Amino acid sequence: MEYPRYYGTMTKRDIRSVFMVHDLIPMTHAEYCRPGIDEAHRRRIHTVLQRADGLIVNSTATLDELATEANRAGLPLPPGVVAHLAPGNALHAPGERPIEAPYFVMLGTIEPRKNHWFMLHVWRRLVERLGAAAPKLVVIGNRGWECENAVDMLERCSGLQGAVIEESGCSDERLAAWFHHAQALLFPSFVEGFGMPIIEALAMGTPVIASDLPVFREIAGDTPDFLDPLDGPGWLSRIEAYARPNSHERAAQLAKIEAFRTPTWQEHFSCVDRFLDTLHSINQPAAFPDILRRV
Repeated sequence: MEYPRYYGTMTKRDIRSVFMVHDLIPMTHAEYCRPGIDEAHRRRIHTVLQRADGLIVNSTATLDELATEANRAGLPLPPGVVAHLAPGNALHAPGERPIEAPYFVMLGTIEPRKNHWFMLHVWRRLVERLGAAAPKLVVIGNRGWECENAVDMLERCSGLQGAVIEESGCSDERLAAWFHHAQALLFPSFVEGFGMPIIEALAMGTPVIASDLPVFREIAGDTPDFLDPLDGPGWLSRIEAYARPNSHERAAQLAKIEAFRTPTWQEHFSCVDRFLDTLHSINQPAAFPDILRRV
């Protein structure tokens, strides 16, 4: 998408383009991404703004960021539709409890914006306070980029040995088991385009403690407990509360989860189809080339 010539060719053939945009993170938060990706992503987004006949976005937060960039760059904002995403893992059976001890789950590639390093420091403090009675932290996800500090904590911090379980290459069935029996999902990200683990956890009836980001409130309402991603004492207190047997705080969120309505893929594509029909009725495109018709 950073090479607009492809879309120029499509325009010459009267083929209209609809883009799905997940997030603008590489350009809005370049510090969390690989060097140089910010300019490449800016070119992609400008291709979207210049070439798209329609936009599909996963959240109002993403659409707002697109509008901000269009205004900054002096580019038009194509017509768009917000179509929330749905979970893909909620239908798996709970499975057996993976470990006997109470535990919390973090899900996602280990990278700076997911805030693993911060949570590992919270866990070290938790172990210092509770010793062997401290709950476990299960870190599910592959090691990504620019994550040396978190890896140092995982590999070299003696206080975390036995208290933190790192699991990569986790199957959907195994993930469902971890989720179903967890005290809560912890999602302390600095920035996200959507936040699928939150939806997956709530769909399985698992409580969520997450960063107070606008997109998280958009997709999950007031069901999770929200905290500033750098509020160490706040996270420590909430985790201790959720780890207690018969936790009142956890029970309160479980009651709210009963009213949570999980988005579905049928709703997503119904929304997308209505949007595409609207674009179709506005301006009938020329016939597709034979090769595209056959596809």
